[in-house]
Amino acid sequence: MNRIRTMIGAGRPGALKTLTGQLFMTLLFGGLGGMTLLAQDRAADRRRFLAPTTETTDDPRRIPVGAAPRGPAGFIVLTGGLLFDGTGTVARAATLVIERNKIARVLPPGETRWPAGARVIDVTGMTVMPGLIDLHTHLTDGQIATIPPELVEDPSDGLLRGLERMRYYIESGITTTRDVASLDGIFRLKAWVSDHRVIGPRIFAAGRFITAPGGHSAEGLGSAPDHANFRIASGADDWRKAVREQFDRGADFIKVGSHFSRDEIKAAIDEAHALGMKVTCDCETFYIDWAVDAGVDMIEHPLPRTDEVIRKMAAKGVQSDPTLVPYMIIFEDDGGYFGSTSRRFTFGKEANLEMLRRLKRAGVRLGVGTDLISDWYRRLPGPYITELKNFAAVGFSIPEVLVTATKTNAQLLDMDDKLGTLEVGKLADVLVVRGRPDTNLDDLTKVEWVIRDGEIVVEQGKAVFSKRPPAPPPPAKRY
Repeated sequence: MNRIRTMIGAGRPGALKTLTGQLFMTLLFGGLGGMTLLAQDRAADRRRFLAPTTETTDDPRRIPVGAAPRGPAGFIVLTGGLLFDGTGTVARAATLVIERNKIARVLPPGETRWPAGARVIDVTGMTVMPGLIDLHTHLTDGQIATIPPELVEDPSDGLLRGLERMRYYIESGITTTRDVASLDGIFRLKAWVSDHRVIGPRIFAAGRFITAPGGHSAEGLGSAPDHANFRIASGADDWRKAVREQFDRGADFIKVGSHFSRDEIKAAIDEAHALGMKVTCDCETFYIDWAVDAGVDMIEHPLPRTDEVIRKMAAKGVQSDPTLVPYMIIFEDDGGYFGSTSRRFTFGKEANLEMLRRLKRAGVRLGVGTDLISDWYRRLPGPYITELKNFAAVGFSIPEVLVTATKTNAQLLDMDDKLGTLEVGKLADVLVVRGRPDTNLDDLTKVEWVIRDGEIVVEQGKAVFSKRPPAPPPPAKRY
């Protein structure tokens, strides 16, 4: 660096700006002498290698695919209601036109520019808005007292649990879920939803949660690496290997948790970012500091941390999924969070709400997730709305809360080019509710229609299957 300072100092007037720009480009693309290339420190950086016209999978993995029509054929028109498009614009009268699985047009009231044969739905008295996103789910979770112990890790029972949960989410207007640890079958659920073979929200999955022996979820289980929905790893090389295993299974992002060493968390994050995946961390106290220093993308939960590390999160662009509502349920149902070595601190409802205030005040980007384990998903949409009200309680306006639940959540998923707002060209994930959720969050209980990927999956509040035409017979064989 001394050599660089000498080069800059010796230049002509204006040389500093020119050389600084050249230096950045050299470091980014070619290196300078023996200096290390800039690291790919965010998963989204991989997008610079894709042309805008390249078709990819509709998930954070961004795998190139052949150009072909997607979604059901035909048009759906939602007319007569108010449009809250998620961009921050106030709700307005407008007509939404969907072609196959994308938003085709947004028309002013009275305009009827759509093809003959379109399915036209009168949504007078209703609000049309982007589908909600939940950043923290466990769709195949087995922590339910009514499940026999031998079925908790059973893959078949896990898939059936996932199917039941997905109906609760989709009927609540949640069209996208970010699954932060499940049985391996989560990737089959994701594929079947994507192929319109079952009804449910989009699934972006981490696969197995990565932690150390005795870490969160792994207390008392020894050091055997493979478990149904988490992976125990020891040492930097093993943490790196665990990340590669989840990527190979189909992970859209990586979830890690305390405890870990500094070199273990750094190895995991570096490997995930090189593979194009973001990393979120279930951690607390000084482990948050270590994860932030290592380049983590997001921190889960409202667990204790210092003001210094909160400022560091804001400065480094580390995001937060606070998930206050599961702790509210734990405190109300059980009286406290007991028996876990990863929760060795005192906390409660007010302390968690204050953590949300501190994060907001510091300028940390926040998203909405619910972490509904056990049978709590059967309480939906209540817990999701409660989480939105927590955001309102710390100073978000109701429209800002809805933007957080849609547009911001899509940004945190690295999916904001496809999801989160109702704009032309975006994927058609649409929620229609009776009333004005932009002024009263409780109106989110009045779900009338849900469209996911251009297909009507909820009608008059109830999940529905579209009629499937019979497959044509195979061509006659010629002998």
